[in-house]
Amino acid sequence: MFRAFSTFVPFVSSVSLALVICAPAVARAQATDTIGVRAQGMGGAFTAVADDATASWWNPAGLAGGAYFNALVETGSHRVPSADRTAAGDLQSAWRADTRSYSVAFPALGLSYYRVQVSEIQPLPSTGPPPAVRQEGGAAEVRLRSLVLSQFGATVGQSIGSHLVVGSTFKLVSAGDAFLVQAGGTASLDTAAAIAVSEETHGGLDMGAMAVFGPARLGLMVRNLTEIEFGGGLDGFTLKRHARVGAALSSGTRGVVGSATVAVDADLTNTTTALGDERRVSVGAEAWIGQQRFGIRGGISTNTISGRRTSFSAGASAALKKGMYVDGEVTGGTDEGRHGWGTGLRVTF
Repeated sequence: MFRAFSTFVPFVSSVSLALVICAPAVARAQATDTIGVRAQGMGGAFTAVADDATASWWNPAGLAGGAYFNALVETGSHRVPSADRTAAGDLQSAWRADTRSYSVAFPALGLSYYRVQVSEIQPLPSTGPPPAVRQEGGAAEVRLRSLVLSQFGATVGQSIGSHLVVGSTFKLVSAGDAFLVQAGGTASLDTAAAIAVSEETHGGLDMGAMAVFGPARLGLMVRNLTEIEFGGGLDGFTLKRHARVGAALSSGTRGVVGSATVAVDADLTNTTTALGDERRVSVGAEAWIGQQRFGIRGGISTNTISGRRTSFSAGASAALKKGMYVDGEVTGGTDEGRHGWGTGLRVTF
């Protein structure tokens, strides 16, 4: 375990986490579990693992359990369902999250940049749409939405005793969203992604905790501890507080990726998407072979409310040379399940 720069951080962290655990569940306005190639390959079961530079997103407290140095460059895209239209050619509700991330971490400090663009389609009821810009053409109208979020973060942590670490990510978030109503005949998620978005910047705070007892790890992540409001009126939205817990068993010690890891995650709060609310439960595993030169992983994730949309993930890592890895993952599932891919380059020692 490491020592942070002062005793003030752990005190604030402990009090804040205690308050959040007692807070009611609320919806949030961002896809929080689409960052991280290793995390996606494990189906999103990463809150109690979080031992690479994406700990700044998944669980800031995991920074203390990572390698001495870890740097990542990643990109990916995930969507629900697998297509904008049904087999009959009718437009259907759908969303897609396109991500890019750059992160670097030491045991006592992490720096990160994450960009998420969420594109949505929602067919409008026949009673009429809300006020918006209209375009002609097509038999029905749909509402398109583009939400863009860019986050710059600095992550620190503090040991509390010999088994518990509490961490914080202090962040600047530049975000905004925009809507367009148009004829359904020409609408698509690509059209939604092309909508121009005006962004504004606010500060925020994420908190995490990690308890380690031998091979067992317990993790708690609370994103947007200080809820952030952007815009106003029809174009306004709030990044709501979101809590997630996880548990893992790993053969690895501090600073070393385990040769075998199994993990489970569960959302404590809901996510609002174009297809309704989500609250996901995920199970995943990872194994390293060939003297840590090759890694394989897999996972399953399911939404437990508003329809059981289930997805399956698989991923792999290969060492280009000592300390440098290329990572990849693919996600698929039922017609209503999550589909996507991710790839990245990782340097660690």
